[in-house]
Amino acid sequence: MGGSSTSGGSAELMVAEARRAFFVMLGFLVLVWALQLVNWLDDYRLDAQFGLVAHDPGRLGGIVTAPLLHANWAHLEGNSGPLFIFGFLSAYRGVKRFLGLTVLVALTSGAAVWFFEGGDVVTIGASGLIFGWFGYVVLRGVFDRHLIDTLVGVVMAASFAYLLLVAVPGTPGVSWLGHLGGLVGGLAGAWIFRDRRRPRPARRVGGESAPAVSGAPSAPAGGPRADLHKELGDLGLL
Repeated sequence: MGGSSTSGGSAELMVAEARRAFFVMLGFLVLVWALQLVNWLDDYRLDAQFGLVAHDPGRLGGIVTAPLLHANWAHLEGNSGPLFIFGFLSAYRGVKRFLGLTVLVALTSGAAVWFFEGGDVVTIGASGLIFGWFGYVVLRGVFDRHLIDTLVGVVMAASFAYLLLVAVPGTPGVSWLGHLGGLVGGLAGAWIFRDRRRPRPARRVGGESAPAVSGAPSAPAGGPRADLHKELGDLGLL
């Protein structure tokens, strides 16, 4: 079926954003793996120097640096897959929005640790980002009213629901506060960074709706089928 030029343009824009999202996440993984190599060679001194320590004003910078550091290779390997998956799914609709979301999640995750973590504990790892991106992916489609994104959120929620088990107290050696703080930031980010654009009303000529363009597929006036039609058109499938 032939699509309209508008649908084609939307599909091309989505592909371009998805390409940028892929390379952003690839670059992020290269960065954290490179830092892990330096950290390992330096006997993990970066963790001690740049990790986040609760209630210490001199270590507030750890809110930014701690997500880039890991305790060992197994820690990083366990985080790398979810980092890429949820990071890409968060970014493919718009990298600029994704960067704002990441800042928000880092702040909420880090703040939860800094204010509420007990003892002289050094907290590191990208898990807070993972939980934030997860929460964002689950809710984004609801607030943006994108049917495909909603379905993606449902699939991710069903597939990775087990992650929530380490966002509650009880797992030794795991900063559940950082996870919970990141999750809250991601859920809030789905609302804060929602798509505020409104669909334009149909043009009217002489009090009547303008006729459809010849050869363009018709869509229902509203409801779930109209949303699905729009999403398929954006993807270039109509």
